[in-house]
Amino acid sequence: MIEAVRDAMDVAMGRDENVVVFGEDVGYFGGVFRCTQGLQEKYGSDRCFDSPINEGGIIGAAIGMAVYGMRPCVEIQFADYMYPGYDQLTQEAARIRYRSNGDFTVPMTVRMPTGGGIFGGQTHSQSPEALFAHVCGLKTVIPSNPVDAKGLLIASIEDEDPVIFMEPKRLYNGPFDGHHDRPVTPWKNHELGDVPEGYYKTPLGNAAVRREGREVTILTYGTMVHVALAATAETGVDAEVIDLRTILPLDFEAIEKSVRKTGRCVIVNEATKTCGFAAELMSIVMEGCFYHLEAPVTRVTGWDTPYPHSQEWEYFPGPARVGEALRNAMEAA
Repeated sequence: MIEAVRDAMDVAMGRDENVVVFGEDVGYFGGVFRCTQGLQEKYGSDRCFDSPINEGGIIGAAIGMAVYGMRPCVEIQFADYMYPGYDQLTQEAARIRYRSNGDFTVPMTVRMPTGGGIFGGQTHSQSPEALFAHVCGLKTVIPSNPVDAKGLLIASIEDEDPVIFMEPKRLYNGPFDGHHDRPVTPWKNHELGDVPEGYYKTPLGNAAVRREGREVTILTYGTMVHVALAATAETGVDAEVIDLRTILPLDFEAIEKSVRKTGRCVIVNEATKTCGFAAELMSIVMEGCFYHLEAPVTRVTGWDTPYPHSQEWEYFPGPARVGEALRNAMEAA
């Protein structure tokens, strides 16, 4: 996953000299997760460089660059650190196309590692995707595998609007299924770890069916895709697993097609329950599929608490909790 993200930036920088990469420690050091390692050496310190520890400054500088024709791809070291730059994103980047009547666009990408599962504690484990999806003018992307990560990141960098690109950090080294007490499975043993070389794009707004099924639909994204697949295998429920890939733009057609087929729906996200993106998905399913439902729509999420360090695996929506939701959905009238 790390190599796929790096390869996407490498390809984009090689194709377009207006693509620049910067953020905290992304230049000489290669990023805290090494996603930008080697880019400064290859493209020079004027195209891949370190910034001050100032998220508002990083986003503000990227907006200025983008309006003047560059394509900055900036890194926020952890999604939890985004809040000082949130004003610049929501009040400036997201609004410029609208308030200029289309005269100006902001083709910038903001990468940020997201989610828990690495014992990062309360300030290194948050999943704030709903805060970005709420803002008109921003696009929000959350890949679940290396093949998608590369294609989606290239598409994001080439997009004319600001894109939030969230990288589930628990997936950097393998397809984590929620069983923390088992050895890590590397991407090299997974079909979606075989990333094509060179240039390709994965269009934003297209969901993927990771498993076809007829009894219940699971709507999810990021790390939870692999948890959902594990829960399906362990319960024996014939679930259809939909990997949304982007939550804005959202693939309404794929969601409605699957739920109308199965008649049941379980939604899984790692973020907190109240006002999480799962709540929006529940509303969409109820509005578009109400007369096709045979059971109430349910959601499995993190708790409404800061991400706990000592009870990380009680907070993390693992296969046991998802499996219970699947069984309840099947037993409901």
